[in-house]
Amino acid sequence: MKILVILLSLLSSIFAEGGEVAASGAVDLTSSWVGILCLVIFVVGYYLIATEESYHMNKAKPALFIGTFMFMLIGFYYAINHMSMLYLHEELGKLILEISEIFFFLFVAMTYIETMIERNVFEVLKYKLISRGYTYKKIYWITGLLAFFISPVADNLTTALILSTVLVTIDREHKEFLIPGAINIVVAANAGGAWSPFGDITTLMAWTAEKGTVIDFLALFPAAVIGWWLTAFLLSRFVPKGQPHFDINTTEKLELKPGAKTIIYLGVFTIIVAVLSHTFFHFPPAWGMMFGLSLLKVHSYKIKKKCDNPYNVYVNMEKVEHDTLFFFFGILSAVGALHFLGYLEYVTKLYDIIGDIPGNIGVGFVSAIIDNVPVMSAILKANPPMDDAQWMLVTMTAGIGGSLISFGSAAGVGVMGKIRGIYTFGTHMKYGWTVLAGYFVSIVIWYVQFEILGIY
Repeated sequence: MKILVILLSLLSSIFAEGGEVAASGAVDLTSSWVGILCLVIFVVGYYLIATEESYHMNKAKPALFIGTFMFMLIGFYYAINHMSMLYLHEELGKLILEISEIFFFLFVAMTYIETMIERNVFEVLKYKLISRGYTYKKIYWITGLLAFFISPVADNLTTALILSTVLVTIDREHKEFLIPGAINIVVAANAGGAWSPFGDITTLMAWTAEKGTVIDFLALFPAAVIGWWLTAFLLSRFVPKGQPHFDINTTEKLELKPGAKTIIYLGVFTIIVAVLSHTFFHFPPAWGMMFGLSLLKVHSYKIKKKCDNPYNVYVNMEKVEHDTLFFFFGILSAVGALHFLGYLEYVTKLYDIIGDIPGNIGVGFVSAIIDNVPVMSAILKANPPMDDAQWMLVTMTAGIGGSLISFGSAAGVGVMGKIRGIYTFGTHMKYGWTVLAGYFVSIVIWYVQFEILGIY
């Protein structure tokens, strides 16, 4: 024990900076050893996240590690420097509250999606699309429209995965159809999520941070839909003519399982309750979602009593992409640590130098290269002084900017895995100019609507 005490004393003398510190508020630690070490850990961890396919390591693992370990190091630094833990505890309390609101919101939404999948809702949709003899171009436009209007309610990743499965089911080999169709779905899913407060993780983060009301987000609809339409129109010129082969004798027809329609109605009602309770009672949106989850459980009990083909909500919960949830937990914690250390003050200074509009437009390009979740989290933590119009712009650019590169969004990464070897970084960039055109048109529409006309 004496040796251990001596070693701890030596460590304290080595790592202590400035002796005893009585700081109880924010301290700039960017130039301290803990600040530099945490920044290195973040960069290395993010590299592992970005290259998960190369190392075959799920991105949730490095994200969760760096997010928790960085705060462990900060706690150690505070302890050996005899600093008050009060401010650190307060910041951790705020951070865990922010993360839990997003975590439970997404958990309930994913549970509803998995339940609808189990009840054959999306399989029936897929069958109806491929059994009606539509041409390639008609299927192209239908899947794009569905992606644009489903993603505001579901999330953009789930929407893109479901509709890309439809494309592959229709024709597995026709690259001239699959590539424009895949790009269209990715762009539509990201654009559709941008005008809904819960259509994308970035909009959900901004909404829960009270950077805009539901009406403010809905006001982004013109910019999102016109930008997507331009990209879709330009891409449609490359979609082949004719129609895919369909043999009714070799394609299994599925029917909706008992209770499927009611589950759809309950899902929509849950979203409405989350919005209204947040608007009128100022409850966290996750509270309304958890209420909706209770309704789903009651409905499952009712179905169990009435028919021989029930569903189990807890079984569907097991199918939820927990790695995605823990990735969000980890990456938001890591960005929270960078904020605590003082690094995000540089984001605010950058906005002061280049201005709000150029900075927010640049966020779209950064989110395409990195990921819109940590980028948006960093901006929200930095909290540069912007009005509602500018917060809507950065929310939109962070969401739709991910479409500029195939791996710039969760939707794009998901579709790359679903249509492996056909929809790739190279094939996406071949038509990247169409996405870039839509991106800038969305910004122009936003500028006219928000800055010139003031309609939002």
